[in-house]
Amino acid sequence: MTTVVDRWDIHPDHRWLRGERPERAVEFDEKMGMWNVYGHAEILEILGDHGTFSSNTARVMPVSVDESLIEGDMSQMDPPRHRKFRQLVSHAFTPRLIAAMEPRIAEITDDLLGPLEGRTSIDMVEDLARPLPVIVIAELLGVPASDRELFKGWADKIIEGFSGFDFLDGSEEGEQNIREATEYIQPLLAYLGEHLAEPRRRPKDDLLSHLAVADLDGERLTDNEIVNVANLLLVTGHITTTMLLGNTVLCLDAYPEQAARVRADRTLVPGAIEEALRMLPPSTALTRATMVDTRIGGQDIPKDQLLMLWLGAANRDPRQFDAPADFRPDRDLNPHLGFGRGIHFCIGAGLTGLEGRIALNGLLDRFPVLSTRPEQPPTFFPTPDMIGVRSLTLRTA
Repeated sequence: MTTVVDRWDIHPDHRWLRGERPERAVEFDEKMGMWNVYGHAEILEILGDHGTFSSNTARVMPVSVDESLIEGDMSQMDPPRHRKFRQLVSHAFTPRLIAAMEPRIAEITDDLLGPLEGRTSIDMVEDLARPLPVIVIAELLGVPASDRELFKGWADKIIEGFSGFDFLDGSEEGEQNIREATEYIQPLLAYLGEHLAEPRRRPKDDLLSHLAVADLDGERLTDNEIVNVANLLLVTGHITTTMLLGNTVLCLDAYPEQAARVRADRTLVPGAIEEALRMLPPSTALTRATMVDTRIGGQDIPKDQLLMLWLGAANRDPRQFDAPADFRPDRDLNPHLGFGRGIHFCIGAGLTGLEGRIALNGLLDRFPVLSTRPEQPPTFFPTPDMIGVRSLTLRTA
């Protein structure tokens, strides 16, 4: 069977996609000076023990990161501060509120897909997968969705700038890469700061306003903290959905028998999305830092060591998944790590799943065919810690 990897040029560092498994679930990379963790059980253990394995990894990085970028960044926080910040944001992502957003998401999807009917070819990323989540998250935050072309340009540069691991060798080139990535993010931070001024004066019913008036241990969040929270939601909130929807369509294209089943039985759509998250997770890696000497996967790891948790490899762990290379929309048990796990489980997972289901059903409703075009192959983000298409031309008739 021809797989997605066989057909397209996916980053060579995603070795698990090619059926390769490391000798050990945990290995030390001498060149990069970090520990690679590939096993599903081992990653679950790490993500569930924030006392031993801290999310605050900036402190052990061989390059310096601007402190102003970390302030308010929940991905770098441990309890109890992480719990307090997450509670401030999570009110916008409760199951009830996400369910209430379904009509609006369906309306946006219809508005985007309507002009495409009758066309024999579309670029699924530009026509649907990118604008849909950008509009949704912009409306949720309270910034103009009409600025989505600005978000696109900023997000691409930010993702590529802060992705990859060249900076881990501590070289001057690595330092330069981080400085350049920091420059890429400044226009978006300035933009969000400008849009925070109005909610500070006259709060409305949006997430920026909620953060502007929120109380955290008797103190208001600083502008910088709010901007960094909003930046995290805006960039990751739309790029994850964009990649997930594209990756799901790529899986269906590579497995036509399963695609026919999903088209005929729409109850399989949620399972197809979950299985795509397992097989081609948008985020393939997370970092953690040891707080004490510890032992994991049969390896003794000292204090203050950097760990790279390869979620993509764990999602193919044969100890956890039966026939891990098979795409099965009806997989009964699918404890994939596509959205992480534990206290840092993706806060927008429910919203991303809803957007994906509505968008995929919309595509299947309107187009009798959804197939890639070999003469116009998809292009991917050129980073080892992400899997996602930047463009995806589809034949639709």
